[in-house]
Parts: sequence; C-alpha cells; structure tokens
Amino acid sequence: MEVRKPHIKSIPYDEFKDNDTLEKIANELNEGGVNVVLGNLDQAINWGRSNSLWSLTFGTSCCGIEFMAVGCARYDFSRFGFEVTRNSARQADLIMCAGTITNKMAPVFKRLYDEMAEPKYVVAVGGCTISGGPFKKSYSVVRGIDQIVPVDVYIPGCPPRPEAILYGMMQLQRKVKVEKFFGGANHKMTKDEKEESMKLGGLHGISNENFSNTKIGNKEPIIINGAPAKEEVEKLGLELDTLKAEGEQIANNK
Repeated sequence: MEVRKPHIKSIPYDEFKDNDTLEKIANELNEGGVNVVLGNLDQAINWGRSNSLWSLTFGTSCCGIEFMAVGCARYDFSRFGFEVTRNSARQADLIMCAGTITNKMAPVFKRLYDEMAEPKYVVAVGGCTISGGPFKKSYSVVRGIDQIVPVDVYIPGCPPRPEAILYGMMQLQRKVKVEKFFGGANHKMTKDEKEESMKLGGLHGISNENFSNTKIGNKEPIIINGAPAKEEVEKLGLELDTLKAEGEQIANNK
C-alpha cells in the first residue's frame, strides 16, 4: 500500500518548515477574513501551565492568613488561575511556604517537596520563611527554606500584603512561560545540559534545581561586622568626587 504525503492546495509540502512562507500565507488568510494563528507548542503548553498553577496548602503560621485573604472575594486570585489548591503534594505544581519552618517541621517539608512531580516550584512567603524572621536566632527555627529546597520566588514582608503575594505569583507565571516544556530532564534543560546531567548520576540525570546548584555553587554570604570609621567615609567621599570630576572632564572634551 502506498503512503502518500499530505497535500494542501496552496501550501507546498516542503514549505511546512519554512517559517517565512508560513507567516506570509497566514497573513494572506487573515486579510481574507480567516482566523489563523501561528505559534509553537511550547508556548501554548506553558501558557496553559502558567495560568493553572495548583498550590499545595501549606501555611504554618501567620502568613497563612494572608494566603487565605488572597483567595477571598476582595482579592480573588482565581482571576489568575491560582484558585485550585491541593492537599496532596502529588497533585500540586508549587508549594507556597507561608510561615515559620522549625527544625522539627523541616523533614516533613522536604518530604512534601520530594513527592511533588516535576516541574515544580517553591514560593517563599514572609520573613520567617526567607530568613527565619524575628525567630532567626532561635535554636528551633530554620534560617530560610533555601537551606532545604531551591526557591523560585521570594515574597518579603512580615506578613506580606495580599498584593505582594499576587505580584510574586505573577513573577512565577513569567518564569513558567519562558521554560522549554519539551526536551531536557524535567523539561527545563537544553540538550547539552541534559547530557551533562546524565553524567552526574541517576536514571534520568539529576533534577534541574540540583544541576543549577552544581553550576552556581554555594557562595559565601557577605557579613558586615561593624560600621566604617569617619576617616574611611571621608576618604571614600574624596574618591567619589575625584571620579565625578574626571567623568565631567571626559564628557566636556567629547
């Protein structure tokens, strides 16, 4: 039995791979009153994913009240597609950590994160989640969940207002829209990155988050031990004045 290639009257078969020709034909059809839209499947899927983010219900302290407020009628985050919250980690796209994480709670939080399917995201809501907040010197509180899991969006505040949470979720939407859904481990890697990930171990390579950590590494934090002396401040001011004068001189010579 002979298998024939598809034939469309006005589109030659070889021109299916020619973007310029396809765009020209689409414009001609649009001018004739036909609704034709061209795009790639990655954009269509990521558009759907970014507007249907299912959050795991995970509020451990007062920031959880703000998360509830965002879902109520006054702010109503269902306008953005976030209203579906799940009590099962296997049905959630992201874990919005709203509140303090203690050392006793940390293993449970990590297990919930591991149970989520890729691609998955983490949103840190509030000062306690980001750095420990007012309890950062306590023996029982984790000083930031980024010590346990990789964080995609930080929403500072104590607690942050509902508008801040909405803005943080909109930033997560932007991040989802630029990802590559097809190809690559966990749908976030290029072909070269996937090959390098496979070499680092695991049946399907390591996750995108762990792969990023191996490339970036853990940088040493900046610790300020004391305020500068008056002489150092004056010296720095003189250096800045000198640089400003040199810049003005160069601009005048031009």
